Amino acid sequence: MNERPITAETPDRPLRRADDDMPARLTDAFRAEQLAGLRLATQARVVVIVLVALWVPVQVYRTDVTLYYEIMLALFAGIGILHYTLRSRSPEKVWLDYLFVSLDIVLLTFALVASAYLTEEVWPPQAYMRFANFAYFFVFIAVVALSYSPKLMLWAGGAVAVCWTIGSYWVASRPETVHWFRYDGMEQVLTADRALALFLEPTFLDLGARGLEVVAILLVTGVLAAVVWRSRRLVISQAAAARERTNLARYFSPNIVDELSHADNPLSGEREQPVAVMFVDIVGFTRLAEQAERGRVIELLRDFHARVERVVFQHGGTLDKYLGDGVMATFGTPVSGTRDAADALACAAELLRVIDAWNRTRAAANQPVIRLSIGVHYGTAVLGDIGSERRLEFAVLGDVVNVASRLERLTRDLDCRIVISDDVVHAAHATGADGVGRLLEGYRREAPQPLRGRDQPVLVWTCREAASR
Repeated sequence: MNERPITAETPDRPLRRADDDMPARLTDAFRAEQLAGLRLATQARVVVIVLVALWVPVQVYRTDVTLYYEIMLALFAGIGILHYTLRSRSPEKVWLDYLFVSLDIVLLTFALVASAYLTEEVWPPQAYMRFANFAYFFVFIAVVALSYSPKLMLWAGGAVAVCWTIGSYWVASRPETVHWFRYDGMEQVLTADRALALFLEPTFLDLGARGLEVVAILLVTGVLAAVVWRSRRLVISQAAAARERTNLARYFSPNIVDELSHADNPLSGEREQPVAVMFVDIVGFTRLAEQAERGRVIELLRDFHARVERVVFQHGGTLDKYLGDGVMATFGTPVSGTRDAADALACAAELLRVIDAWNRTRAAANQPVIRLSIGVHYGTAVLGDIGSERRLEFAVLGDVVNVASRLERLTRDLDCRIVISDDVVHAAHATGADGVGRLLEGYRREAPQPLRGRDQPVLVWTCREAASR
């Protein structure tokens, strides 16, 4: 493996504010769900309108009134179908929702107000306005809530308030209309008897009640808009948390992910702490790649990386990065533990066993065997975020990283599979971890070895075979 800069970086861990694409992706998801909901709403609208259209001739005795209702129903169906057709063709044109919501509200207001004039000989328009027809607006507003858009909710509520105010003013402006501010006895005190008599007038219009309806729709719309907004924020927050946890799971073992996901800024801030650093490499990979069939090199690396990743995570390690045909892992990051050195030793032994088992399978398939080299060192490292505002990476830096890399390369000169420093052995024994002696079976203490970049030789231990369980 060629010489490379020695830094351990957790790739692609940007600043939180760099996750600006998260709301964008969720917006697309919301739009997709909104379009699906709009399709369902359009289908339900057509079914209901057809049923109502079949019932109107039975319920209404006048042909002209029946025709009026049938026309209104056809218009409602047409608006719904046109809305869905245009939105499905142009999902990005959100303004279409505002347009067709406005059309629905205008048409519903006209249908409720204008129908009062069709039955004027039975019910004066003013008396017709006393019926509970305004409740249809609440049903309509509830359906708009399915859009997951607080802005559209507020727009719909404002449109209802404006349209219903205009419709009420239309009826109130008729010369025969009587209301609290315009009646024959204005110069007289409005007693209870006179108020009751005024209320019983067929042409009386209760403007206070109409105003209360407008206030009620605005309040309900505001509450629903707040609910929709909170729902969107909750979904975005949960999606962001799931995404961060998924990213963490790519580099940290599951138990560390659980700890990090419950901590506030666990990776922020520079600090020093003892860690065990491991470098793993495929010996002779260049020649192996030259002999491999075209397209099989990437597959080989994927299989190799998957096995290394699984073993590292099983022993509580952190997968810092892939280095082509190699891997850098750390034990004791982001949180130090009492078994970091022992876990690194156990991981190294298990890696040999796993690769040996893989080699037996490869040999049976007439594929070349994989020779593994591992270097492990224990010492104090500097941990912290490096990079710019656009890209931050969690890095493990220091002499411990450089030495671990040199030890891995030393396996070629010492003709062994694992080289560990004496510091790893001392750290494993110092913690009193169980089974350290068994983990060191097969290791042999070597003479101090000179390493490039260090003034003093390093005392090392070598292993040629996997330790027995």
